[in-house]
Amino acid sequence: MKRGESGGASSSESVAWSEPLAIAKYPAPCLRAKNAPIETFDANLEQLSKAMFKIMYETVGCGLAAPQVGVNYRMMVYNEAGEPGKGREVVLCNPKIVKYSKEKDFFEEGCLSFPKMYADVERPLGVQIEAQNLKGKKFKMTLEGFEARVFQHEYDHLDGVLYHDRMSPEVRATIQGTLDGFVEAYPGEEKAL
Repeated sequence: MKRGESGGASSSESVAWSEPLAIAKYPAPCLRAKNAPIETFDANLEQLSKAMFKIMYETVGCGLAAPQVGVNYRMMVYNEAGEPGKGREVVLCNPKIVKYSKEKDFFEEGCLSFPKMYADVERPLGVQIEAQNLKGKKFKMTLEGFEARVFQHEYDHLDGVLYHDRMSPEVRATIQGTLDGFVEAYPGEEKAL
């Protein structure tokens, strides 16, 4: 939770990206762009994951989706502890949710693409997912609590969904001025609201 250039490579080629990575700020177009599936699992992909963890920790985040660094592919990294050497680093390629828990709760979320903006979002307490690791091996996981929330926030990024899209109208009204400020301050001409 809490940029660069779109990977223009075809899906059978290595994921295109370059360092240094930078966090795309709302309303950067890459945050709403379509994200291609990962099909090539190579050393380049592993380097991307390391670079993503590095910038995530530097910006005090606990999760980061590739579109947030301008790499429009279906990949995310997270560590719910939000600190190197603590918690567990997870890299997910091509994740999909196969089941949501019926129970939901509200929790204050932040996002690296929306600096200093926090608000409550309702999400299921747990999810069952399928994904691939950096070698392309498929696996399943059941996530609960804060880890499930972090995953769902990053998963939304892979579908071009931003956390303010999930806020109730009442909650959204409390942060609308901040959102408008991001739009006004954004330097690019093309904006993805």
